[in-house]
Amino acid sequence: MTTKSNIRLCPSILNADHSRLMQEIARVAPYSDLLHLDIMDDIFVPNKTFSLEESRSIISDSPIPVDAHLMVADPDIQGPTYADLGCASVTFHYEASANPSQTISLIRAAGARVGLAIKPGTPYSAIEKFLPDINMLLVMTVEPGFGGQAFMPEMMSKVASARSAIDLFTGEKPWIQVDGGISPTTIEQAALSGADTFVAGSAVFKASDAKAVLLGLRELASNTRA
Repeated sequence: MTTKSNIRLCPSILNADHSRLMQEIARVAPYSDLLHLDIMDDIFVPNKTFSLEESRSIISDSPIPVDAHLMVADPDIQGPTYADLGCASVTFHYEASANPSQTISLIRAAGARVGLAIKPGTPYSAIEKFLPDINMLLVMTVEPGFGGQAFMPEMMSKVASARSAIDLFTGEKPWIQVDGGISPTTIEQAALSGADTFVAGSAVFKASDAKAVLLGLRELASNTRA
């Protein structure tokens, strides 16, 4: 997948106006790399978002590739399903998977990039062995389930550990994504720690000028990662 730079911005539609969702997507798409689609089932996390049919429509109509983040209790089943729907990237939670290696293989076989996510309470050491097999590591910088939470700077040690390991890889290197509380005041810290892929929700969709926010976030991250 080609993106606009070595920095990737992924606006999360969790906090978009769902009554005019496609217009909301249209106003951020030209300045973004992927559209972040949060799938919650009210089991793994205490919130419920888009159904499979709603997701199918969003994936089909989105003008940019979709990055699905599955916060569900059965990712081993739903992961390949979302890949089959046409998501460019499908991320599932290590904590919810009975067989992460198999699910990684099935998502990739269905044609999508594979992401593995960890909640704040899960140590980096739990997933380090999977790094060579995935396309992206998602380090949650809030507890998953709701938008608008405060960024947890203590998660940056995980990002730094992953960056140290990935920088030693030859060939294609997995991306490091951060999700939760990403804004103009936090993105530099995340980028400095080694993140290169950023999910931003409230900071983008609650702004009157989403374009300015996204361009500003990209500049801040790019300057830090340069």
